[in-house]
Amino acid sequence: MKSAFNRHRIVTITAVCVCLSVPTSARRFTQTAATDSSKSQVTTNSALALIQPEELARIVEASKGDKPLILQVGFHVLYLQAHIPKAEYIGPASDAEGLRQLRKRVGALPHSQSIVLYCGCCPWNKCPNINAAYGQLRAMGFMNVKVLYIADNFGKDWVDRGYPVAKGE
Repeated sequence: MKSAFNRHRIVTITAVCVCLSVPTSARRFTQTAATDSSKSQVTTNSALALIQPEELARIVEASKGDKPLILQVGFHVLYLQAHIPKAEYIGPASDAEGLRQLRKRVGALPHSQSIVLYCGCCPWNKCPNINAAYGQLRAMGFMNVKVLYIADNFGKDWVDRGYPVAKGE
């Protein structure tokens, strides 16, 4: 129990530090909190399609069935501490290099590819990365893109709930 608490504390402190270091203009993320978890949708200015943590955890843990490509579009330190198993690190989508890496990774994929994006650096309404990554993929023609809804941060909304985790590269 103590190690879970310490892990949550470290992830939370790191996430707060990372979010505070991002310029305010990059942290802007408009969203209306009109979620319908049964449909995994949220209404925003860019109509993000969401997947809830418990739903993605079931998919990740399932031994059968198609798995989506899971891309972490946040900060590297968070990916190293804990990430979803088989998730690929892309880099912060709030900067040009992160978006370039995203385009490079998905460039040869069919536009029907199932993709799940997540960041987890900070509370949902302050995330500097999700909107940019989602918008980039949609602009490229990808139609089966979902965003993992992380209300507060990856530590609290994924790790502490006991969902599957990998560490390091």
